[in-house]
Amino acid sequence: MSTDLYFVLGNPIEHSRSPWIHTRFAELTGQDLRYERRLVPLDGLAATLETLSGLGCRGCNITVPFKFEAARAARHLSERVQLAGAANVLSWRPDGLHADNTDGLGLVSDLQRNAGQPLQGQDLLLIGAGGAAAGVLAPLLQAGPSRLTVVNRTAARAEELVARHQALAERTGTRLEALPLDAVAQAYDVVINATASSLAGGDIPVAATVLRRGSLALDMMYGPAAQGFLDWAAAHGAQGRDGLGMLVEQAAEAFAIWRGVRPPSAQVLAELRQQL
Repeated sequence: MSTDLYFVLGNPIEHSRSPWIHTRFAELTGQDLRYERRLVPLDGLAATLETLSGLGCRGCNITVPFKFEAARAARHLSERVQLAGAANVLSWRPDGLHADNTDGLGLVSDLQRNAGQPLQGQDLLLIGAGGAAAGVLAPLLQAGPSRLTVVNRTAARAEELVARHQALAERTGTRLEALPLDAVAQAYDVVINATASSLAGGDIPVAATVLRRGSLALDMMYGPAAQGFLDWAAAHGAQGRDGLGMLVEQAAEAFAIWRGVRPPSAQVLAELRQQL
């Protein structure tokens, strides 16, 4: 019986800790699989998926900048993908390629369970309107915040993302709004950076006035890439958090989709933090 093959696809990809995480999940749950990273040319996702299908690959995680394209490549879309328009989990099944999105589930789990940060009734700021932001918006709304503001350098993208989720916001009783980056000035309980600014070594995308003392400021990046954001948060009295917990929790959701087994995410996150 051959070992099942999985990949994480992105550009850049050398920083990804997903191969270690899924390999550790497999060890702890007795699953026989191999998980590797693959650098995908910016115009090469479709060709890469075709190649991997030919290799008998069972599934892929998708990272920047391919999450919207991954959703379009699949034949079957989960409800989460239909709403987000973006996918971070692909699975090859007998009836074709299936797409799901576990980013938001992972983020909410990390915030509420690992960081002890309540979301219900809180004011949330989501920075970005790309694939990462699209994937987390619905689960954040379902956590019941009082207000959720989406800001993006291109305001029209934030407005489109908000419009797609407005019906869900009404059901959860959340005030959902889109603002240009330079129009947000008030403070929030939780600030989430879903842009790739940290990965590219760019400036903090918003003014420090979005933070209040004790706010939680999370950057979806981790390791050295997130350090500038964490330092900025600490300098303004906020509690900084990187995206490592989100990474492990969304990976656990993907692993459960692929293997039907829930891995011990808390143990793996503790081991990974000790490594780093």
